Amino acid sequence: MDVSEASAVCETVLDAIGEAVVADRRVLETVLTGVLARGHVLLEDVPGTGKTLTARSFATALGLSFARVQFTPDLLPGDITGSHVYREGAGEFEFAEGPVFANVVLADEINRAPPKTQAALLEAMSEKQVSADGTTYRLPEPFFVIATQNPIEEEGTFALPEAQRDRFVLKTSLGYPDRAGARRLVDRRADRTTRAPEPRSVLDGDRVTALQTAVESVAVDDAIRDYVVDLGRHTREDDRVEVGVSPRGIQRLFETVRARALVEGRTYVVPDDVKAVARETLAHRLVLTAEATVRDVSPTAVVEATLDRVDVPAVAAADD
Repeated sequence: MDVSEASAVCETVLDAIGEAVVADRRVLETVLTGVLARGHVLLEDVPGTGKTLTARSFATALGLSFARVQFTPDLLPGDITGSHVYREGAGEFEFAEGPVFANVVLADEINRAPPKTQAALLEAMSEKQVSADGTTYRLPEPFFVIATQNPIEEEGTFALPEAQRDRFVLKTSLGYPDRAGARRLVDRRADRTTRAPEPRSVLDGDRVTALQTAVESVAVDDAIRDYVVDLGRHTREDDRVEVGVSPRGIQRLFETVRARALVEGRTYVVPDDVKAVARETLAHRLVLTAEATVRDVSPTAVVEATLDRVDVPAVAAADD
């Protein structure tokens, strides 16, 4: 699948999801960018904005299996990964797969589970495998996690550690729908006998893998590569930052800008691709100093300041 065909497929997928999810198309493009970059996406938003519907709609449109895990304080690692169950008829233990063995896993309110349970998901996210009683089990391909968390409620939650936040290629929010979108939602509920629109399945697992492979063919000029590296390095030089973007974070930015270019239908990356995904890719990886936290400085503001400081390269457009 070449970039032109892949971009057309992405438009079809976004159209299908947009039929069911009332949200800014740019946010849906951001989530799809994370999928194409072979990463995981963290959705942080208030309740009732459609996070669960968005995750389910992506799975349906992409033709992938879907599983939802409601994270709670009493959730155990085995509830996610699975465990060995004794089968009396066979007289032996058999591994019963947990919900993580789906292509698309929705980790709902991930910050409500204790760190030990969060760590069980970490192996799945980073290695695409789980371990149980000394045996390793591979997860299906493609595999990605869409996790959600509520930013305004802290009681009974466990903040995600830096190592786990770093595993998410992107962090974004759906936000509230505009007036027209809110009216669409009201019109849907006006007749409760009519089923709400559901997304069409427009792909299958093999085609999703082909989409992800097509991203690898997107060209990135040396000047753009330097730009990506400089953005990550400059976050470490900001006095408001205790821990800046890691080398892995820089690699993730490189991957997302290529995916962004493909969604836009280009075979090459331009500086605007970097600017479009830098906030969502880098901000959640920053650890601010205590003083910056007291002053209510946001990680996004640091990334925006970095974008302003680092010189934007002049890159000639490549031939499509």
